[in-house]
Amino acid sequence: MNAQLTEIMRLITNLIRTGTVSEVDKANWLCRVKTGDLETNWINWLTLRAGNSRTWWKPSVGEQVVLLSMGGNLETAFALPAVYSDAFAPPSESEEASVTAYPDGGWFEYEPATGRWLIKGIKSVLIEATDSIELKTGQFIVTADQTRINSAVVMNGGVTQGGGAMSSNGVVVDSHVHGGVEKGGANTGGPQ
Repeated sequence: MNAQLTEIMRLITNLIRTGTVSEVDKANWLCRVKTGDLETNWINWLTLRAGNSRTWWKPSVGEQVVLLSMGGNLETAFALPAVYSDAFAPPSESEEASVTAYPDGGWFEYEPATGRWLIKGIKSVLIEATDSIELKTGQFIVTADQTRINSAVVMNGGVTQGGGAMSSNGVVVDSHVHGGVEKGGANTGGPQ
């Protein structure tokens, strides 16, 4: 009877445990988790979606997870990311913010207290849309060393330009001259 009770207690203890990811096999979507003196075999980690819509975010080695073991058998366990630890503390202390910090310094933060979505620490952004991209706002500000548009441009509204020369096809628009000027109904020569 004691052996059966011991086995039942072991299975109950193993139903839900915490552990630390020790290895990740990203090609096969598996990880191993160390929990106490035990280490699991290769097991799946849980994700937000894995159907027609899918998410991918592999756990990191050293990340603390929860092990959910069907029937208390660690061989059937799933790793549920994640639990903060001293090695991986929360990236924010905000009451309401949603923050994602990446190991290269990338940072995505939405802070309801300010209504601001902050993206920083990234090298580039690429948005691909087959039909259109529309931005609606009271003011659109671009601060860059250079702004380039590689397409035809249609502007509906006034344009104010200042702080530097404006050039069109090699002609500086705000300081060019016209030759061949005559009084009367004749046209001027082209800009120079």
